[in-house]
Amino acid sequence: AQWHYPFENHETFEAQFPADYIAEGVDQTRGWFYSLLALSTILFDQTPFRSVVVNDQVLDAKGLKMAKSRGNAVDPWEALDAYGADVTRFYFMAGSNPWVPKRWDPAALRETDRKLFATLRHTYRFFALYANEESWSHDAPSSDVGARHDLDRWILARLDATVEAVRVAFDGFDLTTAARRIQEFTLDDMSNWYVRRSRDRFWATGPTAEAGVSDDAFATLHECLVTTSRLLAPLAPFLSDWLHRSLTGASVHLADFPETGARTEPELVVTMRDVRQLATLGRAAREEAGVRTRQPLAALHAVIPDGRTLSEPMSDLLADELNVKQVVLLGESGDLIRLSAKPRFGVLGPKHGGRTPTVAKALAALEGEPLQRLRAGESVEIEVDGERISVDPEDVSVVEEAQTELAMASGGGYVAALDTDLSDELLTEGRAREIVNRVQRLRRDAGLEVADRIRLGIAGAEPVERAATEHTGYIAGETLAVEVLVGEGEVGGLDLTTVEIDDLSVTIGVERIAG
Repeated sequence: AQWHYPFENHETFEAQFPADYIAEGVDQTRGWFYSLLALSTILFDQTPFRSVVVNDQVLDAKGLKMAKSRGNAVDPWEALDAYGADVTRFYFMAGSNPWVPKRWDPAALRETDRKLFATLRHTYRFFALYANEESWSHDAPSSDVGARHDLDRWILARLDATVEAVRVAFDGFDLTTAARRIQEFTLDDMSNWYVRRSRDRFWATGPTAEAGVSDDAFATLHECLVTTSRLLAPLAPFLSDWLHRSLTGASVHLADFPETGARTEPELVVTMRDVRQLATLGRAAREEAGVRTRQPLAALHAVIPDGRTLSEPMSDLLADELNVKQVVLLGESGDLIRLSAKPRFGVLGPKHGGRTPTVAKALAALEGEPLQRLRAGESVEIEVDGERISVDPEDVSVVEEAQTELAMASGGGYVAALDTDLSDELLTEGRAREIVNRVQRLRRDAGLEVADRIRLGIAGAEPVERAATEHTGYIAGETLAVEVLVGEGEVGGLDLTTVEIDDLSVTIGVERIAG
C-alpha cells in the first residue's frame, strides 16, 4: 500500500519486498504479524517479512503486569527524564532478549548508567585530559600496530574480536548479545585493564620516556573509543554521538559501521588471559591473608594450565599488577596444592548399585594425574575388583587443599600463591607507597591540576621518615614533587596536614609551585 502497488512502482516494490524484519509487541501477534502474513500469502504466496522481532511486556519490579488500577504503571516520559533514553534502551536490550518479559527496576537502570555510560564518559575524559596536556592529535603519526606495546596489540585484538561478535549478533537480530559484548569490552578490557595498566604511558613524555610510547597509547585508546562509539550507536544513539563528535568532530550516525579486522594475536590473547586470571587469584589470596594492596610482597608462585609460561614483559606486568617483586612459575601445582576426590554417592548409586561403596573407596584413593583430568572435566578409568570402569567428572568433587604456608587461591587449573613474609625493606617500601597515596589525596583536595608541580614536606616517626628518604625519587615521580623535604625541621612554611600511616602520625605539606 505504501508504494501504491500494484497500480505503480512495480520495480520499487519488488526490490523491497519482502521486508528485512518487522518489530512489534507480543500483543500484536494476531492483529499485525498474522494479518500481514495472511494477506501476503493470499496475494503473493510468500511471507511479507524475513525476520520477526517480538517485544514482550514490561512488568514492574515484582514481575507484575503494569496497570493503572494496580498503581504500578510507569509514566515513560518521567522515566526518560530521570534516566535518559540511552540508559533506558540499553537496559532493556542488555538485560534479556526482546521476546522475554522485562522488569522495570529503577535500581538496575541506575546501575546500567553507573557501569557502562559513566565508565565511557570517564574513560573519554581521562583520554582528553592527557591528550590535551601532551598536545596529542589523532592526526599525529603512530607506530605500526605490530611494533606497539603488548598492551596496545592486545586491546586492538580484543577490539576486532568484539567488532566481529557484535556484527554477527546484529546480523542475527540478537541485540542482547551485541549489547553485552560491547559492555564487556568497555568495562573489562578497555577500562579496567588496558587504561588502568597503561596509565603511566599517557604521561610518559619526559626525557626518560620510551620514544613513541605515549603517542602509541593515545592512538590505541582513540581508536578503541571511536570504534566503541560506532558499535554502540544503534543501541545508545545520543551518548555515542556525543563521544564520536568529541573524538572526531563528526556525527557517529554519518560514519560507517565498523568492519571486522584481522588483528587476532591468538598467543598474546591467551597469555594476557593467563596474566589476568592469575591477577584475580592473587588479589583474592592477598585479601584472604589481610595484606593491603599497596604493601609490596616478595614473590608470587604461580601455575598456569598446560604448562604455559609467561614472557619477561608479561611476568613484569603481572608482578606490577600484584605489587610483588618477582613471579616464580612452577611447572605443576603439586608443590602448592593437594588434590583429593570426594565421591558423590547420589550420582554413583544409580550407576553402580551394590558396588557403590567399593567404587567410592577407589575414587577416594585417587591421586595425581587422574584427579587433574577429572578437575579439568575429563573422564578417567579406574580399576575396581579387577575390572576397568569409567568415572565421569560429575561422579566426584575434586577438593583442593593448600600444602604450603603461602597465601593461596586457585581455580580452573590456575594457582596463585603469595609469600606474605614482610622484610624491613618491604615494609619501608610499603610506607613509601602509603605516603604517595596520602599526598595524592591532598593534591585532589587542594584542587591541583594533574600537571601541577609541588613542593612536598614529610615529617613523622622514624620509620616514615626513613621510607621518605630511601624512596624520595619514587615519591617525587608519583606526586610531581620537584622538591621533597624530610624531617620536622624541613617542613616549616608549608601548609601542613596530619594523616595516619600504619598507626603512625605523619605530617605532610603540599605547596603548588607557580609556573
